[in-house]
Amino acid sequence: MKTIYNWIFTAVIALITTTAFSQGTVTGTVVDASLGEPLPGANVMVRGSSSGTSTDFDGNFTLDVSQDSGTIMVSYIGFIAKEVSYTLSGGTANIGTVSLQPDAEELEGVVVVGSGVIDLARDRQTPIAVSTVKAEEIALKSGNQEFPEILKSTPSIYTSKGGGGFGDSRMQTRGFDQSNTAFLINGQPINGMEDGRMYWSNWQGVMDVANAVQVQRGLGSSKLAISSVGGTINIVTKTIDSKEGGFLQTMVGNDNYLKTTGYYSTGLSEKGWSFSTLLGHWQGDGYNHHMEGNGQTYFISAGYVPNDKHSFNFLITGAPQRHNQRNRYTLATLLEKGAKYNDQWGYLNGEIVNTSGNYYHKPIANLNWDWNISDRAELSTVLYASWGRGGSIGLRNYGSQREDNFDLTGQYNYNRSITPNADGLIVGERRADDRRADILRSSVNEHSWYGVVSNFNYEINDVFSFNVGFDGRSYHGEHYRRVVDFLGLDGWDDDTNNEQLGSDYVVTESYSVNPWKATFHDTPRDQRIAYDNPEDIRYFGGFGQFEYATEKLSAFVQGAVSTQSNQRFDYFNYVEGNEKSEKVTNTGFNVKAGVNYNINNQHNVFVNAGHYSRQPYQDNMFLNFRNDVNPLLTNEKITGFEAGYGFRSSVFAANVNVYQTTWDDRVVSGSLSTGEGFYQFQGVKQVHQGIEVDFTARPAQGLQFKGFTSIGQWEYDGNASQTVYDDNQNVVAEGDPLYLDGVKVGDGAQFTIGVGGQYEFLRGLSVDANYLHYDNLYAGFLPTDAEFSTPDNRGSVKLPSYGLLDAGLTFDWKVKDNHNLVLRFNMNNVLDETYIAESLTNRHVEEGVETYKGISVENQVYFGFGRTWNFSIRYKF
Repeated sequence: MKTIYNWIFTAVIALITTTAFSQGTVTGTVVDASLGEPLPGANVMVRGSSSGTSTDFDGNFTLDVSQDSGTIMVSYIGFIAKEVSYTLSGGTANIGTVSLQPDAEELEGVVVVGSGVIDLARDRQTPIAVSTVKAEEIALKSGNQEFPEILKSTPSIYTSKGGGGFGDSRMQTRGFDQSNTAFLINGQPINGMEDGRMYWSNWQGVMDVANAVQVQRGLGSSKLAISSVGGTINIVTKTIDSKEGGFLQTMVGNDNYLKTTGYYSTGLSEKGWSFSTLLGHWQGDGYNHHMEGNGQTYFISAGYVPNDKHSFNFLITGAPQRHNQRNRYTLATLLEKGAKYNDQWGYLNGEIVNTSGNYYHKPIANLNWDWNISDRAELSTVLYASWGRGGSIGLRNYGSQREDNFDLTGQYNYNRSITPNADGLIVGERRADDRRADILRSSVNEHSWYGVVSNFNYEINDVFSFNVGFDGRSYHGEHYRRVVDFLGLDGWDDDTNNEQLGSDYVVTESYSVNPWKATFHDTPRDQRIAYDNPEDIRYFGGFGQFEYATEKLSAFVQGAVSTQSNQRFDYFNYVEGNEKSEKVTNTGFNVKAGVNYNINNQHNVFVNAGHYSRQPYQDNMFLNFRNDVNPLLTNEKITGFEAGYGFRSSVFAANVNVYQTTWDDRVVSGSLSTGEGFYQFQGVKQVHQGIEVDFTARPAQGLQFKGFTSIGQWEYDGNASQTVYDDNQNVVAEGDPLYLDGVKVGDGAQFTIGVGGQYEFLRGLSVDANYLHYDNLYAGFLPTDAEFSTPDNRGSVKLPSYGLLDAGLTFDWKVKDNHNLVLRFNMNNVLDETYIAESLTNRHVEEGVETYKGISVENQVYFGFGRTWNFSIRYKF
């Protein structure tokens, strides 16, 4: 009986308390801003009290409040908390939809400038296949990996570490290599203008300053007439931070990796100024033997927002670095000597010196100006410049390397070189059996690049808008070789025929491979060896787009026209006054269109199509490494089609995309697998088609799953012809047929499946894992492989499939308001899988030849890395 009285007493007190303090109710809906759909289980509290509730399955909530007005705090693990004011009217208030942003240093927390030229796709509106990696994921999972590897869980992206040197990673998008994927930083094109290539050693610091990276697969939505055959990668960096803050981080990893980084931003002052800077240093021994590297990162940004009409931002960033590299080895050699084998080093004066490497410094600067002309009109402009200085390091001698170039341990024998070099300057009769001297040289690639991109956007009404703009670029490149170390000589008689300096001129100056010093080197023409061929490239394009957008339907039509002029200069093969080639001018264009339809709040479908007529690259324009213009010169023709379906719910989102890209009249050039020559293919046609599926699920608070699968069919269509050159740029073979019809495109897995999850099992403590499986990976091929010289070739060699498991652990401790200490541990390839990431040759199994997992050991391959790890401590304030 006493217990019953206690229950009644408690109920009465509760009723009195509720009546006395509850004045009304507040209702609303909480959604994920990135998905646009409800967040079930979000916490909703009245600030300054313990009164609270959580959202239901549809993101709705009803909260009792005791005051006529106040502030509601809405939070969800992994998202930025938000405060919303309320005022009761008739005892109720509806605060509407509260959109929470993922908890990251990302675009929504930054005043973005150059927004008119940064073509970011919008979910459920832009009709393209797109994936976005945000700042928090980049900061946590990148570790001591390189930029391409943070995208490896993106559909149709394949990454490889190449030879394993710092910065030597590469990626493919839908089977197309980096030279045919467009990379942009804040709207600034950064692919090499002469060949479209990307060298990630130049961009070691890009992950430190990135707010987000968006992958637009296929022709994308960029308005520029750029080479987005496989896709467009938009890298959006920090610009003007809206509030003061920064971070300090130190990281250690396998093979003595050490990285230290600091970032600080003043935030936007009352007078509209903002300043930020990032400085960093990294170093490591490298995963493979004697692949040491080190470098720095700097980023300086100054922003000014004088009023609501204008915003300006100037930034300069760079990542000077030097790293060792290694040779290409057959599978047989790596099985005998180990997957980490490297013979490109030896002892010189008691110190280890590597005979192969890379050094470079490529600062870029840009000035962004956004002008909000009116409520309907805006103009965005970016002026940019880039100055690249550096090159690759290697040996140079008078004849081919002999066995005595290497000692009994297999390392380079510097004593062999120093001994004949000890007599000083080598001159006289050129007899290969007498002239065994070596030097270290660098193959220099310098450039000065200036450009401007401007875009005017006008909203005709609430549904129609158009924009027009232009893209101009001026590029000057220098290509030559110079001496790094004479190895005991007083000078070097290069034994090459220089039409302007003769065949007996001697160089006496050596140049440092310190990337900071190389930035300011000026090498006279009489100190250049082997070749000396600068180039000038001028590009100007105009573009326009018409867009229609309603809640249900959005569509765009866009086009661009460009003209490009190329001119080559050659100070070796031509007498003074005849150095210039003719100026070659080509016109290109593109047209693209797409439509997206939102069936309802959960379902949408889209379709897009486009055609490019793209000017050939400089490297494919001139024959025989001379000023001879390629008579078969023609624009490359790219046609793409894509369709997709998207689904969004409160706990699940998914996308399905199908695509086909045809690439005709392609020219391909590169280095031979022997490292002693070059090749060029002409008339190549490829057809890439496939299907992509990806999903995200949040079944419970703190638990998230992601996954994807990519199924591709990438093949050559028809045959081509080939020209082969030796290392001195002499033609070895010309016009030979190359039988490619039906051959699989190599260097990227055509089937990939990945699944990952993240679980926060205690507040601030979470674990994540990601598994990727690769199959239908084929070898690349070169003219030396011979398999494609006859009609009955056996096609591409299929490499063994493999799977990789990565995992991580994060502890995020809130020290105080806006101050967090984040501890992160990453382990990549947890199971220590041994796998071949790529094969540089395409040699099929022959009778009597040893095999490894079904492929011939005569193939030159790159093994992927085994188990690696890193641990970082970051203090954010």
